[in-house]
Amino acid sequence: MTEPDRSDCGYPPPVSELLTFGDCREIRDWPDYLALGLGPQHIPGLIRMALDEELHLADPDSLDVWSPVHAWRALGQLRAESAVEPLAGLLDRVDESGGGWVGEDLPRAFGAIGPAAVPVLNEYLADPSHGLWASAAAAEGLKQIGEQHPEARVECIVALAERLAQSAELDPTLNGFIVSGLIDLEAVEAADRVNLSITGDWQDVQIALGLLVERQMPRPELHRGLSPRRQEEAQQRQA
Repeated sequence: MTEPDRSDCGYPPPVSELLTFGDCREIRDWPDYLALGLGPQHIPGLIRMALDEELHLADPDSLDVWSPVHAWRALGQLRAESAVEPLAGLLDRVDESGGGWVGEDLPRAFGAIGPAAVPVLNEYLADPSHGLWASAAAAEGLKQIGEQHPEARVECIVALAERLAQSAELDPTLNGFIVSGLIDLEAVEAADRVNLSITGDWQDVQIALGLLVERQMPRPELHRGLSPRRQEEAQQRQA
């Protein structure tokens, strides 16, 4: 694979090293980006790279196209609070252009940045103008923060529960992702409108939240038509 010459792209070292750092499909586990010499002084350049539309639209067979992912990962490791609002602006890409890596990987960066991201994600999730999958990614970001930063766990639970209180207005799939996040955070909150393929049926939700000791009725078949990964996740929840 021949990479284009990016020496005049405006990204000086060490930020420029992320342009050819590698294919994220082969780098699922985050490496230590700070070992490249990245520090707080590089945060503005990393934010610019994470938002760089030219890079997002680069040749899918190039390494350039992965540099925004590496940039937001580095921002997460730097706990760059100033990056939260700009990065939240990327979430809309999930619905607009099928930005799978935004939906899958960016919430982990919010989790790494920590509690400073909670108000921004809470506001994003509360805004009904955002698409389903972008909102689900924001909910996942709140869950990641609550898991990685115990001091923010209650704040994340409250944010998710407040959105769930509007469940009559929400897509059942989004309800399901929010309840799934509450389960993972071991919150004793629940809702009666959920996507069963994500969380199991209502009795599964009550058991996971500690509201019910054991099933009172046989479990229905829920997983037909799901992807293998979703089937596995659902089965693990119900094991």
